[in-house]
Amino acid sequence: MQILALFFLGLVQGLTEFLPVSSSGHLVLFSKLFGIEESLFISILLHVATLLSIVVVFYKDIWQMIRHPFSKPAMMLVVATIPTCLIVLVLMPIIKSSFAGGALPICFIVSAVLLFVSENLSKKTYKQTLDYKSAIFMGIAQGFAVFPGISRSGSTISAGLLNGKNKEEVAKFSFLMSIPIILLSLLMEVYDVIKGGIVVNVSAIAITISFVTAFLVGIFAIKLMIKLTVKSSLKWFSLYLLCIAVATLFIL
Repeated sequence: MQILALFFLGLVQGLTEFLPVSSSGHLVLFSKLFGIEESLFISILLHVATLLSIVVVFYKDIWQMIRHPFSKPAMMLVVATIPTCLIVLVLMPIIKSSFAGGALPICFIVSAVLLFVSENLSKKTYKQTLDYKSAIFMGIAQGFAVFPGISRSGSTISAGLLNGKNKEEVAKFSFLMSIPIILLSLLMEVYDVIKGGIVVNVSAIAITISFVTAFLVGIFAIKLMIKLTVKSSLKWFSLYLLCIAVATLFIL
């Protein structure tokens, strides 16, 4: 049963990571349904799986930033990561407790409102190229999006659009922004497990199947999902989030 449940969670992560609907929120929700307690640990591991999917798809961009660490794209990534880290460090006690799932309906609604507002208030001609100012705003949005139910991609894309930036460029940068944050989250979680002697009651086989599923589904889905995010109206995702917020009230 645990293997099937984690396989499903991997499938959910692989699909929802690339839509502005909060993959972590969905993981917490379904972890509750399946009775899996280590939702934060599983969420981070599955985010690492889809992180590898991003690396596979954007390896050329990542390699260019590694080769040229002081180029504008690389420096914008650094500039975006700094406010995210500061916000996460300040809010960490609240963030950990939020994975209990009690605030999921509110966070889903926050994401829905943000997507709706950005779609209506942002400029319809997204022609401006990304700059350091927009990277800072996207980094701030990413910091508050660590709460399950608040979409990381939705928040960062909305922040970029509200700055009048190119929609496709914003979406691409949004996914690249996740790389350092996911790595840092993994290191912090591993440190807590080692220092606190926390026992993770999930079988190695189950978590491996879940990880591989998220990775493979992510590779298959990422290009399609990014195109869908870029070309589709964010209002439809907003409507979906409102529906799942209502459903969550009856599930949890």
